[in-house]
Amino acid sequence: MAARQLRWLLCGELLFYTLLGNWLVSRGGWTPLQAVCLGLAGALGMRLYFVLLSFGLMLGGERSVPTSLRIGPLQALRMVLEEYAALILLFTVVQPFEKFWLGPDRLGHCAARRTPLLLIHGYQCNRGFWFWLRRKLEAAGWTVATHNLEPVFADIDGYADGIARRIDEVLTATGAAQLILVGHSMGGLAIRAYLRRHGKARVARLITLGTPHRGTRLARLGPGSNARQMRLGSSWLTELAARDVLPQGSMSIYSGHDNYVYPQEAATRLDGAAHVAISGVSHLGMAISPRLLGKLREVLESP
Repeated sequence: MAARQLRWLLCGELLFYTLLGNWLVSRGGWTPLQAVCLGLAGALGMRLYFVLLSFGLMLGGERSVPTSLRIGPLQALRMVLEEYAALILLFTVVQPFEKFWLGPDRLGHCAARRTPLLLIHGYQCNRGFWFWLRRKLEAAGWTVATHNLEPVFADIDGYADGIARRIDEVLTATGAAQLILVGHSMGGLAIRAYLRRHGKARVARLITLGTPHRGTRLARLGPGSNARQMRLGSSWLTELAARDVLPQGSMSIYSGHDNYVYPQEAATRLDGAAHVAISGVSHLGMAISPRLLGKLREVLESP
């Protein structure tokens, strides 16, 4: 469903620039090449604006980055460019056509291999978010499964049964007794909703990446009941925390420079879990960040 919505948005954007270009060529004396260049500049510029706006909103709030996580200007520029590249790659190339880019998960009997992973994406995304990370984790010897949270703007509790069915499929396909759940952003909350409803018997560990366990200020701008549930101090988050069922070894990995989930340290705090902070990594940039991959592998391979 998310892929279909993204394709419609891309078609609408293409139609707009096509009509604008035709008008400029026929009425304004522009050449076709100039019109095409304008369309590309408009599309790329709009995406850059969204990236800069997200960082601007984050910097405008009250925040204090610990000394150990502070970065210099060049690292900050690299982080912004990484977020920009991730936005273009995920929402223009991969996620609208996730079935083409990812194909079915490569699951097989893994009795002699590590505990399989099930990756759960975040808000307004689909399994295409894991395009790069899935390949890297598989290359490191992990059996990796993915899952789509649908509908896109549903109540987060509504995702629990779908996750339960996917867990059944993965365990049946791999022959494993348990798996490790990894959730990015809202995906971590969807996993907690699953654990609250179905328990932790089939889950070896929970690892969240940039998950707003206590909400985020940016959620007030998002549509859908799931965005409302992710607002700071929401009643849903309070109730979820009061009834949490977490497996042993649960871990919250977060970035001190997350441009979607902030205030970063407070927003990602999960009682009963260990916390690992990284720096110089943005929210969408986690999808293509070697730094995040290194930390995730380190956590996965720890006892």
